Amino acid sequence: MDDMRHETTPGEVMARISTGLVQLHSRYYGKGPTKAKTHLVNDTVISILRGGFTTVERTLIDQGNVDTVYNMRRSFQMVMEEQFTAIVQEATGRRVIAYMSQIHQDPDLAVEIFMLEPAEEDSRDPAGVEELPEVR
Repeated sequence: MDDMRHETTPGEVMARISTGLVQLHSRYYGKGPTKAKTHLVNDTVISILRGGFTTVERTLIDQGNVDTVYNMRRSFQMVMEEQFTAIVQEATGRRVIAYMSQIHQDPDLAVEIFMLEPAEEDSRDPAGVEELPEVR
């Protein structure tokens, strides 16, 4: 019998991340995004989640209490950072060294950004940022 190993494609990795993040939102908010798309660019994972505000959040936003929703979401992201990064680490097989999250009210979007530890063959700066000359 052949030992055929399945190589994970970048598309499968991105789909796993999108699915995992949607499931995490659904489990803890009671409502998840209606659409999700993940991009993998060098050492950066960017997930864009559409349509995930709860009825309570939408009501607060509609009544002009956007800051309340931003603060609540930011607090949630800080508490859940380990669970969010675990999804990305498991899917990519690489360690997450930074995690950032932002929401936007209209349209209803959330963006999750994960910086990965550079791949072994990549000895650049962890963020892949080149140093620029000083401007005077």
